[in-house]
Amino acid sequence: MFAPTDEAFAKLPAGTVEDLLKPENKEKLAAILTYHVVPGKVMAADVAGKETMAKSVQGSEIKVNGTDGVMVDGAKVVTADIAADNGVIHVIDTVIMPRM
Repeated sequence: MFAPTDEAFAKLPAGTVEDLLKPENKEKLAAILTYHVVPGKVMAADVAGKETMAKSVQGSEIKVNGTDGVMVDGAKVVTADIAADNGVIHVIDTVIMPRM
């Protein structure tokens, strides 16, 4: 899972989060949230030195670049490999958006 920091959410245009929380935007919000999830257990070392694509739960591909740290769709992984009971969390500095 790629988890944006509070600062990442603050980078979004004003009103974005509030707009996404409206009932009529439920599908869009679900798409964004599931875009931040990749099935399986992938550690930073697994992508080190590589450029690859990862299929998100939402269905779209996420560009992963591990050649200089780890970047996902242009977001920098600021803290990697946080083990959780149901997977691994990688903290990112930007909210990533699926192409809709």
